[in-house]
Amino acid sequence: MHSPEIAAAARSSARVHATDVAIVALAPVSMSGVGPVVDALALANEIDGRLLYRWRIYSLDGRSVPLSGGACLPADGAFGDGVACDWLIVVTERFQQFADYRLFLASLARVAQRTPLVTGIHHGVWWLAMAGQLAGYRVSVNWESYQQFAEQFERSIVTQQIFEIDRDRATCAGGQASADFMLAMIARDHGAELAERIADALGLGALRTGEERQRIPYVTAPGERHPRLNDALQLMEANVEEPLTTDEIAALVGLSRRQLERLFRQYLGSVPSKYYLGLRLMKARLQLRRTSKSIVQVSLACGFASAAHFSNAYRERFGVTPREERRNWTAKQQGGGAPQHAGEPPLGGPSERADAESHLAVRREAATNPATNPATNPATNPATNPDKSRRT
Repeated sequence: MHSPEIAAAARSSARVHATDVAIVALAPVSMSGVGPVVDALALANEIDGRLLYRWRIYSLDGRSVPLSGGACLPADGAFGDGVACDWLIVVTERFQQFADYRLFLASLARVAQRTPLVTGIHHGVWWLAMAGQLAGYRVSVNWESYQQFAEQFERSIVTQQIFEIDRDRATCAGGQASADFMLAMIARDHGAELAERIADALGLGALRTGEERQRIPYVTAPGERHPRLNDALQLMEANVEEPLTTDEIAALVGLSRRQLERLFRQYLGSVPSKYYLGLRLMKARLQLRRTSKSIVQVSLACGFASAAHFSNAYRERFGVTPREERRNWTAKQQGGGAPQHAGEPPLGGPSERADAESHLAVRREAATNPATNPATNPATNPATNPDKSRRT
């Protein structure tokens, strides 16, 4: 049996083709977005003892990429048609258009078409999809923009897994999943043992596979670990347009209605119908801000029987009507940046994080401030309104 030193020497002497990796970093991005990519590649070389990966970081213009917190990420060059690599990775933490972005999309499409493996991390998947590179592929999309992406790119098979590896395309939801994804790719190229040693060096513990779903904050926040409750919340998340009744949800998760209501009161301080309504209104606000759908289309997409009912419930929840919400949001965007182009994905913004925080606030408001929750209004609460239709 060979000693570890002999094995390492034999491995070092074996010739290996180094994979050339082009990392396209687009603002806004942070070290937590780029770091897992570079760290995994660097440790693969260091631990294996051979040059397994070479990488270059590209920006739009060749200048350093500003990072969250004020630091800068040095770039090795400007991305363009001349970039040649074995693995192309596009990473950004928010889809944000910029001047001449169509020229970038054209170059991205040309480079991607001749590259053996193309990857989008976090909102990098938006750029690849805009460049026509994800049609017919399974695509992992961050939970924040999952529904919007699915509607915009109908030819992609959109999932909520932490990452997807589908033939010559790979996508990752970002965040902590980036490390899991990178090590899965290294394991595919150079074996699970190397990936496990890198994980140990990074202190990651057990690695997650692409079979795992993303943790959605308002579904799996700390303290909400009861499996039946999470199943119920996932059902609500998946059935926004055609809402399920409380009895249907209870039956699907294997509980009685009373047991389900007890879980909601224990963990969320609410009842299922109230929480469900709040979730649907949150989805509606995101669509009003990020899409060009009409008010009627938004109301139907979020499970409301009529635009009037939707408007009343929305005003009770947010203090403005859906029309006022859209007008205020449009005015804010035009005052702070370029207007959205029709037919294209909407501009990202800090409000996406605010929306996530608002999701978490649904359960708090139900318990601490019922006056602000439309579900407490007998006219809009399906639990107290006997005239409730399937769409509520």
